[in-house]
Amino acid sequence: MTAKEFEIEFRRLYLPLGMYALRIVGDSGDAEDVVEDAFLKTWQRVEAGLEIDNFRPFIYRAVHNECISFLRAKKETVEIDAIAEIGDEEIDTSIRDARIWQAVDRLPDKCREIFLMSKRDGMTNEEIADELGLSVKTVKNQLTKAFSRMREALSPGHKPFFLPFL
Repeated sequence: MTAKEFEIEFRRLYLPLGMYALRIVGDSGDAEDVVEDAFLKTWQRVEAGLEIDNFRPFIYRAVHNECISFLRAKKETVEIDAIAEIGDEEIDTSIRDARIWQAVDRLPDKCREIFLMSKRDGMTNEEIADELGLSVKTVKNQLTKAFSRMREALSPGHKPFFLPFL
């Protein structure tokens, strides 16, 4: 594996791996650290001559192991059996979650703010309108716009989506 190939894999898998690690360690900053450590250790092994035939399963396993090590180092009670083994479902879920958050990040600022207040924070349209000093109709229009853009961003060749934080 060349440095360029490694960089391509890093860019392709960083966010999905972060979503996977977040479900295990529970904190986005810690998840980022875990993923970065896994990539660093993997690169060191590649530089030392390790051939990796199937990079994606290899790096998911590396992140999985780093998550367990991280939790043990924090002296948290870790029930290893409670941490799901890496399978296609976990990988697909992390990729889906990453795609959803990328789509959310691409929403216009006000639209994204209203969307997150509604779906992540569970606020009603009236509460959002009061909080932001907008009309309820404006909030509804922004939510319609958000769902339309999310649907466009996520639907090509994919099944209907749901939002994991709903």
